[in-house]
Amino acid sequence: MSFRAVLSSSFRDAVTFWLPVSCAGCGVVDSDLCSGCRDALAPQPIRRAIEPGLAVTSALVFDGVAARVVRALKEEGRTSLARGLAPALDEVLRLSVPAGALVTTIPGTRAAFRRRGFRPLDVLMQRAGWRHRRLLRVVRATHDQRGLGRRARRENVREAFVSRPVAGGTVVVVDDVVTTGATLAEAARALRAAGAAEVLAVALAHTPRLRDFPGESRVIET
Repeated sequence: MSFRAVLSSSFRDAVTFWLPVSCAGCGVVDSDLCSGCRDALAPQPIRRAIEPGLAVTSALVFDGVAARVVRALKEEGRTSLARGLAPALDEVLRLSVPAGALVTTIPGTRAAFRRRGFRPLDVLMQRAGWRHRRLLRVVRATHDQRGLGRRARRENVREAFVSRPVAGGTVVVVDDVVTTGATLAEAARALRAAGAAEVLAVALAHTPRLRDFPGESRVIET
């Protein structure tokens, strides 16, 4: 861990010690994540097609409590919240990762790491008890995806990733929040170009605007 990351973590710990903790989901004082909000993070797995030949299985709807908790983790540095999100991520990974598959994650940018001092997906995967390989890396700067439509998002991330060589087989690529699926689709392209025979996608949460392309969504029985 870099000196900047250690300093950032120490600062957050100091702030947490001196200031009252409030629930990231509802704001109630003296609880990092209250029992009611923890219950609201119970996984409800759903699989949606995001392009021909690629579907994503996600655990939560990125709205309400889930959205507030994920934002607090990513943007406020409240990494302890990963404990409450981990069961949902673990469940969709168990449903989606076949035996022998490689698991990797969408890479963050260096700028995001410098700003946060940590990689949210790394924290979530570790807390969920899953190891992953860093196969993908960012090779082209992109703009903020927020506010962009499906076509603009795909153009924005086109050829943004390259992958280390993959010796065939299945690769499962994981993201925290999927909106249109453009980032996951581009990651899948890079992994196939590197040798993956099959790519599956998993996300902790999907935004309400996610739509199938084509086909219908499928709720996964657990």
